[in-house]
Amino acid sequence: MNDSKEYLGKKAYFEKIITLYGRNVVIEILQDDNLEIHKLHMSDSNQKDGAIKTILTFAKKRDIEITYHDKKTLSRISKNAKQDQGVAIDIISKYYQNAKVIKNMQNFKLIALDGIQNPQNLGMIIRSCAAGNVDGIILPKKSSAKISPLVVKASAGTLFKLPIYYCNSLDEILNDLNDIKIYFLSSHASKTIYDIKQTNKSIYILGNESDGVSKEVETLCNDKISIPMRRGVESLNVAVTASLIAFINR
Repeated sequence: MNDSKEYLGKKAYFEKIITLYGRNVVIEILQDDNLEIHKLHMSDSNQKDGAIKTILTFAKKRDIEITYHDKKTLSRISKNAKQDQGVAIDIISKYYQNAKVIKNMQNFKLIALDGIQNPQNLGMIIRSCAAGNVDGIILPKKSSAKISPLVVKASAGTLFKLPIYYCNSLDEILNDLNDIKIYFLSSHASKTIYDIKQTNKSIYILGNESDGVSKEVETLCNDKISIPMRRGVESLNVAVTASLIAFINR
């Protein structure tokens, strides 16, 4: 029993870890004392000068564990051998958690992303949601942009300020939710974002940049809504759409 509790505790701890890479990104993270660091990963082939020297200085100052790897091992950790520049860092994000917890939550407004591919869009969506009336983002691991330095840059430092609920796919989460209003955005909907009544529990789904919300996810929604357009404009960038939804009064 104790072994089981210990395993679950470790599993929950490591599920909160987000790994980022790149020398400038790592320096920025190390300079932010509000971020909890699990471990710093370094290639054993790095020359200890310039940015690497700066990284080591900050890591020593914060007493952060450093592990050295060969290039192949480091690339498995960073998952981006071409851009990791020989460094990766594990951040413990208290706001990064499994989407299964949503079914036990009360009074929330969430934005769910279905197949968002562009890292800059993801970062800008995070920024708008962090600034607006949104309690978090549901981000599937399948067919979606991954949290990366590009996302961090586009979010302008807001990535670790907003709850992000991860899942493998949206359908596995939406199927498990009851008594929740689930809307998807569609340019073909007659009802607009200004027509709906705000409820205690609501989820707004934004679809892929080109194809919109998938048919599988559409079937799990209560209704479709649109953003009213003028002057013949057909649609908006998905990040702009997120901004409008984020600032609807609750």
